[in-house]
Amino acid sequence: MSGIRTEEIMNKRITPPVRLGSYPPADVTFLLKDLSRVSLERATEERERAIQSGVHYSEMLPVEYQPTAQYIELFHETLQQSAGKVALAVAVVSEIIVARRGKGAVLVSLARAGTPIGVLIRRYIAEIYGWEFPHYSISIIRGKGIDENAILYILQQHGQDADLQFIDGWTGKGAIRKVLIEACDRLHRKYGIRLNDDLAVLADPGHCSGTFGTREDYLIPSACLNSTVSGLMSRTVLRDDLIGPDEFHGAKFYKEWLDTDQSNVFIDSISPYFAGAAAEARRSAMDMLDSPPEITWQGLRDIQNIQQTFGIEDINLVKPGVGETTRVLLRRVPWKILVDTMDNPNLRHILLLAEDRGVPVEVFPGMTYSCCGIIKPLKGESE
Repeated sequence: MSGIRTEEIMNKRITPPVRLGSYPPADVTFLLKDLSRVSLERATEERERAIQSGVHYSEMLPVEYQPTAQYIELFHETLQQSAGKVALAVAVVSEIIVARRGKGAVLVSLARAGTPIGVLIRRYIAEIYGWEFPHYSISIIRGKGIDENAILYILQQHGQDADLQFIDGWTGKGAIRKVLIEACDRLHRKYGIRLNDDLAVLADPGHCSGTFGTREDYLIPSACLNSTVSGLMSRTVLRDDLIGPDEFHGAKFYKEWLDTDQSNVFIDSISPYFAGAAAEARRSAMDMLDSPPEITWQGLRDIQNIQQTFGIEDINLVKPGVGETTRVLLRRVPWKILVDTMDNPNLRHILLLAEDRGVPVEVFPGMTYSCCGIIKPLKGESE
């Protein structure tokens, strides 16, 4: 890296972060501008119409779904049933990170689905190894890229050779994985920074990541809820009239929901299983490091098949996997839900949400995913 570029990175003025989110400060630092006082939410149908008419999804927010008592009960039941499984996946990913990167890593989770996973990975490494890794949560947006100011801020804090490990919750068709690869290439061209674009996820049903806990498409309980399991943070926002050249991408902190926040409940329910998972996780991690799993992008091919079968013009209307299907039901206008089988135990909350919203469910066998949500195309309808 040239001296001029190094100076540019280390001296660029960036507005420092403010305290955000409901996690303890040691768990994560959100590199996001606080937009809590800005009215950004739009009703689901209105937002869907805007997105499909060309307005970028990052310029507005969905109205946050307030789960029913029955749905919250299902979240807790699922969390209780899957805590050990999630802990093992966290442990496998953490062991791979430790083996590859040693003590010097900086954890960088992608807001917001990556944030609770980053907190869990940080907690595991602290408990098992006694290493207190710094952990930041930053914005990455399909079609717009990663928050460069957030990356530069991290390098200013930890040195230009800091070893960043990117973290997300799960993979769908691999869109964010592609954005991350492109963003790292752009940072190298622009600043001479060479970042490792590896994306660590708990579940990789899309077969597009090399660092994962499992490739099974199962319900990670944090996918059940929105802000109330992600530190009470909204999705990230990027609009020129709200975000200045020296600022981070924005988000809202929903302080008003502190009484119903499940973010730390989620973390505290899984953490007790770490010690018991460590030995098995270490064996799995070593197996994966000795024989790296193939990245085939099979999930993307499955989605292209679904797109062709149902005559869907825009691939972005097809949202594969348990996590993405949950998001479709919570904040988009669903057309139909495809499932591999109706008796898949991973899909109870999907079926509950679909029933609640009156969305038809169809069996579509042969997917690498447990399920797939299809957003209703709205173009062509009368205004």
